[in-house]
Amino acid sequence: MAADRFSTAARLKAIGHEAQARVYRAANRPPRPLRRSRLTGRAALLALVLCALVVALAYPMRQYIAQRSDIADQRREAQQAQRKVEQLREEKARWQDPEYVRTQAREHLHYVLPGETGFEVPSPAPSGTADQAGGRHPVNDAAAHRPWYDNLFDGVDQADTDAAAPAARR
Repeated sequence: MAADRFSTAARLKAIGHEAQARVYRAANRPPRPLRRSRLTGRAALLALVLCALVVALAYPMRQYIAQRSDIADQRREAQQAQRKVEQLREEKARWQDPEYVRTQAREHLHYVLPGETGFEVPSPAPSGTADQAGGRHPVNDAAAHRPWYDNLFDGVDQADTDAAAPAARR
């Protein structure tokens, strides 16, 4: 009746030790000491909880990192916009200066002040274009003093005759 005092697990353990000893005695080998498994129930539960935490926190951490990156991008864009605003304010302040406006009008619109004589230097023709043979004609004084629409219609007529000339040669 002494066996009733032990729990079932203890009895099974004792039976296992006895069976192991019999096997080793039959093989004429000394019995090995019983090794316990390193993975206990608590360790398995701890590993399971850790895996669950990693899985549960992976997506929120990814979102957090992505949002931090977006915030950094937005801050960079805001700084660039601020620099652009400062440049535009400086330009606006320059345009408030009448001397700057006068300089820009003279440079871009070719304005001249009363009493000045304006000169415009024509840029050289691109290479490979002939003034007479290529259909481009130099501007003469008569064309400069006629109304613009006369010059337009003369240009259309000239283009028409230039286009008809190669067809007549065929």
